Amino acid sequence: MWENELTENRQKYAKLKEELLLSPSAYTRVRADAMISAELSREGDVAGPLKRQGISHGDHPLSVGQASAWDHYFKHTEIAEQIDRDLQRTHSDMKFFSGESSFSKKNREAMRNILLLFAKLNPAICYVQGMNEVLAPILYVFSTDTDEQNALNAEADSFSCFVRLLSDSVDHFCQQLDNSPVGILSTLSRLAKLLKENDEELWKHLEFTTQVKPQFYAFRWITLLLSQEFNFPSILRIWDSLLSNPFGVQDMLLRICCAMLLCMKSRLLRGDFAANLRLLQHYPDINIEHLLQVAQDLSADTSSCSLSL
Repeated sequence: MWENELTENRQKYAKLKEELLLSPSAYTRVRADAMISAELSREGDVAGPLKRQGISHGDHPLSVGQASAWDHYFKHTEIAEQIDRDLQRTHSDMKFFSGESSFSKKNREAMRNILLLFAKLNPAICYVQGMNEVLAPILYVFSTDTDEQNALNAEADSFSCFVRLLSDSVDHFCQQLDNSPVGILSTLSRLAKLLKENDEELWKHLEFTTQVKPQFYAFRWITLLLSQEFNFPSILRIWDSLLSNPFGVQDMLLRICCAMLLCMKSRLLRGDFAANLRLLQHYPDINIEHLLQVAQDLSADTSSCSLSL
């Protein structure tokens, strides 16, 4: 069953790329060829290479209609340029992502395809800076699979995984939903509640004494799934815990975020606003196994929310 689903997802991705990532001129040629083939099939007529096929007004490069293939192309060119800029900065210390080798270029091209395709399929959210950081570990893991066939299909498999992973947190990227029950402010409130239930002293110090609110440091932690807070091997280890948690990614994510605060308790209690904000925005090296154990041992249910930020 899994093999069938894998094959189906790979075929769907190939079709989506063909339909949505073609340039408008290539798309127009493909559609014209299809129309010619259909017409010849109907008429049984071999018209020869000079038969002229008209191009619809909507597909003309000078068309300004919103349904025009060129209109969509020009809108997404700006998004593609932003993606390219972000990809140049993605884990610049790793040869897998950075450099001018054909290997790193191929990997960046795969990421570009995935992010641009996601943006086209989700126009309400489009592409948000930082999604490249979430995608990077996924592509790396699939590309380095010891199974050669899986490695060859890393781009398609990464797309499927990326979409599923973001499906649990995609509302965090939508500003219009910030104040809704599924928005980022609600999730930050759940983090504050979890900290209060496990260490009220630290919660009071951050919330009232120094007024270091969760939105000042945990917004990035949560939206980017901690992908910018630790070195790459540590990110992979943390994600193992996120993805294997029976209660879901968001549950374990909030537990780890709370554990990050608890592991820095002594320093946070000594610090003022500036010191604590600096510490949490530039989280120090830590024993990841200890951090995950602290997260696992936390009490309380992360699904409820009762604090206001």
